Amino acid sequence: MEFAPLYPILYPILKTSFPRCLWTGSPHSRAIALTFDDGPHPQHTPQLLKVLDYYGIPASFFWLGVCVERSPTVARDVYQGGHWIGLHGYHHHSFPFLTPDNLKQSLEKTQGAIARACQLHPEKVRDVRPPNGLFTPKTLSLLNQWQYRPVMWSVVPEDWVCPGLSVVVQRVLKQVCNGSLIVLHDGYCGGENVVSTTEQLIPQLLGQGYHFVTINELWQQTQ
Repeated sequence: MEFAPLYPILYPILKTSFPRCLWTGSPHSRAIALTFDDGPHPQHTPQLLKVLDYYGIPASFFWLGVCVERSPTVARDVYQGGHWIGLHGYHHHSFPFLTPDNLKQSLEKTQGAIARACQLHPEKVRDVRPPNGLFTPKTLSLLNQWQYRPVMWSVVPEDWVCPGLSVVVQRVLKQVCNGSLIVLHDGYCGGENVVSTTEQLIPQLLGQGYHFVTINELWQQTQ
């Protein structure tokens, strides 16, 4: 079952209920964020970087620690390309099903993997997107207590279920608006189409007058 039609309905409800998450940028700005989950992937991510570099687009990547450890060179290339890096947990485990200790360990282990691969301080990587978009008030309380910044989304085309390239592209184009935070996937689920999807989306979105910023820049708009 695909849940893509429900996300535009759920999004404003969740955004109002959990305002301490980053859901979107300014509604008064044409700035939008293109984000990618579940990587880095040894094949999909390098090809994706070529598309982003061609258009000069900054993106934000939310990584699984286990994937960083499998592809540290790819991770380094993403970081050196000027893209923003966030956490997605060590494994793709929903945060509410982890104990607080296991959740903290998952995040810190992922920070460590990124720090080693990209040669940066672990404390520099503080943005967290929960796998499957699942969280509870307790989850958010813990993230805030540990000084992480929870990041969600406003445009979810559900590319990981592979509904077809044209379907994913049209879902994004239909939902995008000022400040949109778009989530795609460059991992093992959905990543096989991420390059083609991005190649189609970027010129169309640029043609509509949008420009791309990182998650960090969206945070700055909310302050």
